[in-house]
Amino acid sequence: MRFRKREGDFCRDCGTAFYRRMTSDTLWQGWWGPLSMIITPFTVLLNLGPRAVFRRLAAPVGAVRRPLDPGKRVLARPPALIPLLAVGLALAMVTVLTVIGLVSGDGKAALVSVGDCVRNNAAWPEQDIERVSCSDSDSQYRVSPNGACPAGAYLLYPEYSRDGSALCLTPVR
Repeated sequence: MRFRKREGDFCRDCGTAFYRRMTSDTLWQGWWGPLSMIITPFTVLLNLGPRAVFRRLAAPVGAVRRPLDPGKRVLARPPALIPLLAVGLALAMVTVLTVIGLVSGDGKAALVSVGDCVRNNAAWPEQDIERVSCSDSDSQYRVSPNGACPAGAYLLYPEYSRDGSALCLTPVR
């Protein structure tokens, strides 16, 4: 990481040319270090102060040398695309990860009906219900209507019911 600074008495055109070139260089070269990723945006913002000073100056007149050509504005130069590219890549990455998450797992609870067999993959009173075959040794509970809830049965969270009705989980013996 290094900091560069130009000092001197500049006319409007020369100051603008230095501002544009140095800001453009910062946008291209300023990101290549761990701390630089934090410092570069602040440096670009701090460069706006001298830019405002140069813009208030009158056009150069009667100079010994011809003023520098300010060139294209900063955002019209190729190095300005680097931060835009980084933001675009970050947005694309978030979009891709969101799509992968939606496709790979819908995050919905297993829907069950009366007569289904289930197992709870969480410790009670939490419920992480998974539908399993009733002949499976992992089967822990049979789903029954709420009106027939015997002692020792658990009330199933409504999010697991296909029709939204209250259901019981009766232990399979």
